[in-house]
Amino acid sequence: MATQIRGRMLLFFSFFFVWETVRGKTTRNDTEPVPVVIWHGMGDSCCKAFTLKFINLVEETVPGSYVLSLKIGKSATEEIENSYFMNVNDQVEMACDILYKDKKLQNGYNAMGFSQGGQFMRAVAQRCPSPAMKNLITFGAQHQGVYGLPRCPGKSSRVCDWIRKMLNLGAYSSPIQQHFVQAEYWHDPLNEDLYKNRSVFLAEINQERRINESYKENLMKLNKFVMVKFLKDSVVNPVDSEWFGFYKTGQAKDTCSLQESVLYQEDRLGLKAMDKVGKLEFLTVHGDHLQFSKEWFINNIVPYLK
Repeated sequence: MATQIRGRMLLFFSFFFVWETVRGKTTRNDTEPVPVVIWHGMGDSCCKAFTLKFINLVEETVPGSYVLSLKIGKSATEEIENSYFMNVNDQVEMACDILYKDKKLQNGYNAMGFSQGGQFMRAVAQRCPSPAMKNLITFGAQHQGVYGLPRCPGKSSRVCDWIRKMLNLGAYSSPIQQHFVQAEYWHDPLNEDLYKNRSVFLAEINQERRINESYKENLMKLNKFVMVKFLKDSVVNPVDSEWFGFYKTGQAKDTCSLQESVLYQEDRLGLKAMDKVGKLEFLTVHGDHLQFSKEWFINNIVPYLK
C-alpha cells in the first residue's frame, strides 16, 4: 500500500512539475512589454521601407517589445497586390489565423492599424477575440469609409466629381465588391440604401444591416480604442471618417460627428458605452496622411503600448 501511495505521489509531482514548466513558457512576464501587431496600409507590405519605419519606431521606443507586422501574402509583390484586389473579409480571416497561431501573442497584444489597415484591424477586434486585443490604435483609418479619391484636387473639382460618379456606377456591383478592396469601404452618402445593401465589408462591420452582438461585445473588451486624425490629410475624404464621422445623408459637403451618428446614438457597436467610461481616445496630428514625428509618437502613442 505504501509503495502504491509513493508511486501516485511521484506521478502527481512529476505531472505538476511538467505543467508548471510548460505554463511558464507560455505566460508573459509582467515586466515584459505587451506585443504589438501592425497592419499596413494600401499599396504597402509588411516589411518594406514605409512600414519598416513604424516597426523600428516601436522597437526603439518600447525596448524589448515583440512586433509582428502582418503579412497578407507570400511575397512583398503579392502583399501589395492583395491590398488592392484581395477581398477584405478573406484578409481579415487570414490575419486572425496568423494571430491565433502565434504563441507569443497568446496573452494578448496591442494593435496598430495604418490607413485602411486601421479598419481592417478593427474588424479583427470584432471578429476574432482570441488572442485578446488590449488596445487598438488606428492612424488615418477610414472607419466610416471614403467618398473621394486620394489627393484629388479639391472638393469642387469637376474632375473629382466625374471620377467619383464613374466609380459609383460600379462600386457596388458584386464582382467589384468581391475583388476590389477600396470599393469595399466606398461609402456613397447620396445612395445610402445601395451602400448598406451591397457593401460586403464596411456596412457589415459597422452593423448597418443587422446587429451582430458578438461584434459589439468583442469591441467593448478593448481597454482603449485610440483614433488618430490627420488634420491636413489629403488622402482620406472626408477626414472626419478617421474619427467615425461622415457626410450627412443625401449630400457630400457637410459632415456629422460620431456622436451625432445613428451608429453612436443607437450604440450599434458599443462605442457610446465605451465613450462614457473613457475607453475612446480622439487624437490629432497637424500633418498630412500618416505624417507624424517621433516626439509626437512618444508623447501620445507609447503610453498605450506599455
